[in-house]
Amino acid sequence: MSTQKGTIGVTTENIFPVIKKFLYSDHEIFLRELVSNAIDATQKLKTLSSFGEFKGEITDATVRVSIDKEAGTLTVSDHGIGMTAEDIDKYINQIAFSGAEEFLEKYKDNANAIIGHFGLGFYSAFMVAKKVEIRSLSYKEGARAVKWECDGSPEYSMEPIEKDHIGTDIILYIDDENKKFLEQGEIDLLLKKYCRFLPVPVISGKEQEWKDGKYVDTDRDKIINNTEPTWTKKPSELTDEDYRAFYHELYPGQEDPLFWIHLNVDYPFNLTGILYFPKIKNNFEITKNRIQLYCNQVFVTDSVEGVVPEFMMLLQGVIDSPDIPLNVSRSYLQSDTAVKKISGYITKKVASRLEDIFKSDRADFEQKWDDIKIFIEYGMLTDQKFCEAAMKFVLLKDTEDKHYTLEEYRTLIEGSQTDKDNDVVYIYATDKVAQYTYIQAATAKGYNVLLMDGQLDSHFIGLLENKVEKSRFVRVDSDVVDNLIPKADKKEAQLSTDERDILTSVFRSQIPAIDKAEFLVSFEALSPEANPILITQNEYMRRMKDMAAMQPGMSFYGELPDSYNLIVNTEHDIVKRIMTDANENVMPRLKPLFEAISANNDKTKSLRDNAPEGKLSDVDQSQIKHLDEDTAHQRAEEKKISTEYASAQPLVKQVIDLALLANGLLKGAELNEFIRRSITLL
Repeated sequence: MSTQKGTIGVTTENIFPVIKKFLYSDHEIFLRELVSNAIDATQKLKTLSSFGEFKGEITDATVRVSIDKEAGTLTVSDHGIGMTAEDIDKYINQIAFSGAEEFLEKYKDNANAIIGHFGLGFYSAFMVAKKVEIRSLSYKEGARAVKWECDGSPEYSMEPIEKDHIGTDIILYIDDENKKFLEQGEIDLLLKKYCRFLPVPVISGKEQEWKDGKYVDTDRDKIINNTEPTWTKKPSELTDEDYRAFYHELYPGQEDPLFWIHLNVDYPFNLTGILYFPKIKNNFEITKNRIQLYCNQVFVTDSVEGVVPEFMMLLQGVIDSPDIPLNVSRSYLQSDTAVKKISGYITKKVASRLEDIFKSDRADFEQKWDDIKIFIEYGMLTDQKFCEAAMKFVLLKDTEDKHYTLEEYRTLIEGSQTDKDNDVVYIYATDKVAQYTYIQAATAKGYNVLLMDGQLDSHFIGLLENKVEKSRFVRVDSDVVDNLIPKADKKEAQLSTDERDILTSVFRSQIPAIDKAEFLVSFEALSPEANPILITQNEYMRRMKDMAAMQPGMSFYGELPDSYNLIVNTEHDIVKRIMTDANENVMPRLKPLFEAISANNDKTKSLRDNAPEGKLSDVDQSQIKHLDEDTAHQRAEEKKISTEYASAQPLVKQVIDLALLANGLLKGAELNEFIRRSITLL
């Protein structure tokens, strides 16, 4: 054939500015596309040979990527099926490409979508090259080698050449803006990213060795890929050490995984892969780019949000499916039905594997529970199907480090921890050290206390309350032990109104100012053996604040101060002594103030109740203002007297500080004062 010249068959005026402009952000994928094409050509020749359609000998089944910095070229070579002039005319010169304006608008933000949708894999070369040559010799008998050349315009030339072996060389004359692709290190990085597990050996440069104080090339070719990665083999052929070795190949420098799941399905879709459970600490964070997605061993992406459920972002490993196109967009992954089926299968497979591990070696499962707990809880919170399956193997751990399934634990506690409304009460702690006193009080009463110290546990508790009938969870320090599981109406403290008012003033006056903390003083007739003062937190508000820490939309709760109940045990001997002393020494001075405050409140109420149509006259408003001012004065005097009295009673301050100390709330100067006072009292 003579030299042929022509115009590439595109209906838009020039495809190349489109490629350069809109694909530039993803320009590195050109190498993946060209190497993938070379791999396909090589494998096709093997297939033809196996069927007897190719009679020759396959002497070199490798793909070679080579750089010539002086010539400014990057070449991808194979010994595959090659192309005739007719093949090039059909597959290279005629591009099914129309509707330029619609095309640009629809695909301008996604290089992968453009290349995959329009079959432009080869043309991705023009993202980095000012000229591209194809030199190819087809495997077909009597075929002549041909050279195709294009400088980035629609015009091309094609002419016969001499070539000594079948296959194809794609020669890229790298443009000035992309000279980095003439650096061996840059090319090796890209090949390791996209081609590290391709099924045909990919050669890039030479192996190096240390000589005379520097690395020098040897005469050995450097093969950059593992052609038979572990996930392509049968599980029966692999040992535990094989799985661990592959994990460390994927993630160098990490600890051994806890266990793994080998995926292998061929209906209703094709899928292989290995998912690993790494050790997950409690500093929970969804880390993307942990799972790698492949298509026939060609790297596609490590953004797999659409392929696996969100909670599985905590896993690591590889998923390979030819049913997911090589060039995919995120929106494609999220909407494609095949991908959704794959996601559902993976969820089912992971749940099944966890159940099998739990049943076959429960002791090992329990030993690893702290590491996998956050994964299982996150899955149950975000995926309904996984939640249903996990109800069989999710574990609860108590403060004695014993593990129970949900069914086992309910059986354990329902006899002693069922309240008067027939709800089974699950008592839990979040910190064994900080809540030690409360845990001891609960266990002394015969209760079992769970340890729920994970970052997701505040959410997980809410899930369990919805899933497990007739159950509720209470934190061990949310109330006094006698009230955690109410069996009957609680005993009221026998105090007169004046006594309650005086003691409230006395105790409140000695509570130190603690940043972002508020205290409500209350009185209960607890056991004489219980502490004189206990501090508890409201269960609902504390849960809201815990959840607010993880959900920005609940920041309102996070800004609220911590609300504590300071409960005075009126049955304790020390409190009785304080009450008796207060009645004798401060009651005569405070009682007139209480009476005056009560009288003012009554007058104010009467004025408001008797106002015609609820509208106060100017005279009434003036009188109410005067009453409010007088009440404020009486309150200030009450506070002054109470504070002066209580300050002279070290016992009051001591029992309050003991309660604060038990809850980790006594710090700084207040703690130092407590120590000095304790020494004095001793």
